[in-house]
Amino acid sequence: MPRQAWSDKRERQYEHIKSGAKKRGTGEDRAEEIAARTVNKNRARTGESTRASKTSTRDVSPQHRGGKRSGKGLGPGGPTRDQLYEEARKKGVHGRSKMNKRELAKALGR
Repeated sequence: MPRQAWSDKRERQYEHIKSGAKKRGTGEDRAEEIAARTVNKNRARTGESTRASKTSTRDVSPQHRGGKRSGKGLGPGGPTRDQLYEEARKKGVHGRSKMNKRELAKALGR
């Protein structure tokens, strides 16, 4: 219960997220941080907070996103950006110098 501005619903949500994170083996401090960030982002999305970033209001909710940005696919063990860039250079991909790793992989059909 870190914030007095939170409603009873948000307090319940915080405790639920925190207990779920702890069951998955996350430490106490990290579980509290995850829960607080999730609750605050949800508050911003629904207009309950006084300030909100663009990503808080326009992005997918944390519950729906659920790990979609965990770096699967092109993460560790995969090719580096430099390796993808060299392959794109050999294949003559235009605009490669301004592409990030994911864009390079997409241009190469990976």
